[in-house]
Amino acid sequence: MKHIDSRIERFPPREIWPHGWLISCLLVWAGCSGTAPSVATDGRADGDRLIGVQLNWFPEVEHGGVYQAAADGTYAAAGLDVEIRPGGRATPIAPELLRGRSQFAITNADDVVLFRAQEADIVAVLAAAQDHPRCLLVRADSGVESFSDLRGMTLQRQAGRPFLTFLEKRGILDGVEQVPYHNSIAAMATDPKVAVQAYSIAEPLLAQQQGLEVRTLMVSELGWNPYSSVLVTTGDLIRSEPEKVARFVEATRRGWRAYFDDAQAGNAAILDANEHGMTAEVLKFGSEQMRPLAMPDDDPQELGQMNPRRWQRLVEQMTELELIPAGSVDPQQCFTTEFLADPATPDSLTKPKSPES
Repeated sequence: MKHIDSRIERFPPREIWPHGWLISCLLVWAGCSGTAPSVATDGRADGDRLIGVQLNWFPEVEHGGVYQAAADGTYAAAGLDVEIRPGGRATPIAPELLRGRSQFAITNADDVVLFRAQEADIVAVLAAAQDHPRCLLVRADSGVESFSDLRGMTLQRQAGRPFLTFLEKRGILDGVEQVPYHNSIAAMATDPKVAVQAYSIAEPLLAQQQGLEVRTLMVSELGWNPYSSVLVTTGDLIRSEPEKVARFVEATRRGWRAYFDDAQAGNAAILDANEHGMTAEVLKFGSEQMRPLAMPDDDPQELGQMNPRRWQRLVEQMTELELIPAGSVDPQQCFTTEFLADPATPDSLTKPKSPES
């Protein structure tokens, strides 16, 4: 197994925290007795055997494989007692993992780099989406057909996200007014000059349901394309319990494969867990849109895989954008593919391989 150094890392998704926030969070949380909100897969907490999975956002399609594995019994068949914990706007992914409150989490590759720049030993073990669903959503009658047409528009966005820095450095947002994003596309309904940050697996259908014809501008087409729906854990857990990590990664990967074959069980579980206006129609649309992002070549064996060149390029980009200090992150320490045995088989669930030390 490739060496993973003992550092300590950084933040939640969809929001930037100030430098040094991690130590402050851990000091504050050390005196807290509360627990994170959770959705248990079997209604039972079982001490050391319970595996907590912290989501980076409210339950949606980008978490489909986890919910599928819980709903169809894949985790149970692998001897895993799993509790899925919904996230929100400021989910403390790194502190949850570092304190051991959760053993796994879902985030994005750029967040992993930011975590490691803050010296947090968080490691990606599976990337569900090879291509990121991040896009800007515009009305078809806005006059915007490409990123070069955005001047004069108002963009609703969540400030501080790396993709915005990328767009700003490229000059894409020159002449664009940026305003807060409130997790809604309502403003587009009354003003064709409003664009919103979005995921291509959800908001386009929401807009269509409101009678809006829209166009998606995929940020990945500009060259910003970090892995998405990334399963992460800590270096400590990888070193101390590699068989548990192997078993969980394998079961989660099987969950994603099952989700893309038939998302009904996973979407029903997501719908049951999401209290923020999610609909069955949006989840069905999202699961269909997610499949080509997860398997661009429509090859199930590529599901979850990660390429060292992608991580190298991401670290280089984030350094160039001054999002991380030069030399602060070793791309090779951001991820491991040791647990991505291929193909996934029933035997590998009951007899997980032990990664080399």
